[in-house]
Amino acid sequence: MTRRILPVFLAAVLIIGGRAVPASAQNAWPVSFKPFFVVTAEGFAAEKTFDAIFGESVHPLFGGGLEVTFKNRFFVDLTVLHFSETGERAIVLNGQLFHLGIPLRATLTPIEVSAGYRFAGHGRRVVPYIGAGIGSYRVAQESDLAVPGENVEDRHVGYLAVGGAEIRVGRWLGFSGDVQYTHVPGILGEGGISQHFDEDDLGGLSVRFRVLVGR
Repeated sequence: MTRRILPVFLAAVLIIGGRAVPASAQNAWPVSFKPFFVVTAEGFAAEKTFDAIFGESVHPLFGGGLEVTFKNRFFVDLTVLHFSETGERAIVLNGQLFHLGIPLRATLTPIEVSAGYRFAGHGRRVVPYIGAGIGSYRVAQESDLAVPGENVEDRHVGYLAVGGAEIRVGRWLGFSGDVQYTHVPGILGEGGISQHFDEDDLGGLSVRFRVLVGR
C-alpha cells in the first residue's frame, strides 16, 4: 500500500508546487509552495537491535514532501519517508548472539510535520533554518516461519528537531542539507532482540539532503 501511496503523493506535491502563482497574488500574500525530494541517512537509536538484524545501524530512507514558507521567514514542512530492508532473525542466549537463518522483512514509514524559522535576508543565497515537529511512524515486520503474534504492525507518535541550511541555485531550484533528531519511544522493546537490548526508541540522528522546486 505504501509503495502505491508514495508516488501519488510525490506527484501531487509536484503539481501543486509547479503551478505558477500570479505576481499580484504573491505581493498580496507572500506565501510560496516548494515540493521536494529527500534522501536521508539515519543512525537509528536502537543501534544494537539494527546491528543484530540487519548488520548495521545506519540506513537510508527516501521520500518527498512539501514546504510552505511565509514571507520567506517561517516555514511548515510535510514529509513522507520510507525504509524497507530484509535482515535475519536472531536470538540471544547466555549473552551470545545467534542468527537463525530466517529472513525478517521490516518497513518503516514516517509521516512528519515540522515548523520553524528561516534566517533569510535580501538577496541571501544561503539560508539557515531551525525547526521542530511531530510525526506518525508506522512500522511493520514479518518473517518466514513466524508464530502468531510475531508478525507485527504498529504506529506511534514521535517528535523531531531539525537544523540546516538551504542553498538557492536558481529562481526555481534549491538544495538543502540538515541534521534531524527524532525520538519515537515505545515502538520497540516489547519482545525479541529489542527487549533483550532494552531498546524502545525507533528514532535516531539523521543527515538529510533535499532538492526543492519553487521560489
